[in-house]
Amino acid sequence: MKLFKFIAAGALAFAASLYADKPVLKIAYSDWPGWTAWEIADKKGFFKKHDVNVKLEWFDYGPSMDAFAAKKVDAVGVANGDATVLNATGARNVTILINDYSNGNDKIVGAPGIKSIKDLKGKKVGVEIGCLSHALLINALVKNGLKESDVTLVNMPTHQAVQTLESGEVSAVVAWVPHSVNALEKVTGSKELYTSANEPGIIYDVLAVSQESLMKYKDEWAKVVAAWDDVVAYMNDPKNKKEMVKILADRVGISETQYAKFIGGTRFLRLSESVKFFNKNDNTYKSIYGSSKLIDDFFVKNKVYDKSVDTKRYINSSFTEDYLKSAK
Repeated sequence: MKLFKFIAAGALAFAASLYADKPVLKIAYSDWPGWTAWEIADKKGFFKKHDVNVKLEWFDYGPSMDAFAAKKVDAVGVANGDATVLNATGARNVTILINDYSNGNDKIVGAPGIKSIKDLKGKKVGVEIGCLSHALLINALVKNGLKESDVTLVNMPTHQAVQTLESGEVSAVVAWVPHSVNALEKVTGSKELYTSANEPGIIYDVLAVSQESLMKYKDEWAKVVAAWDDVVAYMNDPKNKKEMVKILADRVGISETQYAKFIGGTRFLRLSESVKFFNKNDNTYKSIYGSSKLIDDFFVKNKVYDKSVDTKRYINSSFTEDYLKSAK
């Protein structure tokens, strides 16, 4: 028995040493549900299941992109439009995974007395200029017969949405959860005017990996993609709902009750679901290629950056497709 225990302990130590010698993939993640969900991969052992050594690093959203641009991490959870911005400004990256698409959690919230998007004509709107919230606002204005020039934009960091709306200085704010939901709950009489559910695909949320790390550790990143499929499978199982909400709420630092209210506004995707959005021939928001190109055009037009990027070059569907082939 002692010999067996000695051999078993030795085998475990050897396995641990092999795992420790594997490259450490650093992923920056933040408080959007589709990225916070990486916490589940860590807490439930899905990274270890796929034998990949991942270190998750928590940031506010803007600083997460700054950390990626500064090469302090290997990958970052971003919206597809912000992956475009990073590429345009020198932080070369490749999208290897679609985590989700926003299905209502990005919201335009009107101040008391504002009942519709059309009511914003001639009014001030708080929005983080040059990010996808800005694009969502323009989409809403156009669909309601208005132009960007019909409103006055007030540049607002998204995490300041509540205090900006409370100030009374703007007639609406554009924000994602939890800030959008907080604005609705804390500003009495505020109203949801328009959301990402009105234009599914305008915001995909992705894992963007540095070109350097992807070239070195392609096989390891494939394991990360496989771990994500386990995350969503776990989330989809009703018996895990309570534990899932607790993991996500604890990471963000809000109550489980509050978190449960808005998690449905993010459409989490298993790989078998996300693969259909990797359609290079679709130029609409129904494809990440079409969405990214439309957002790229928007950013150039609004002088977020000067020159269009080749969006097809930095979106790689092979990780999802290869996993699905191997799973058959």
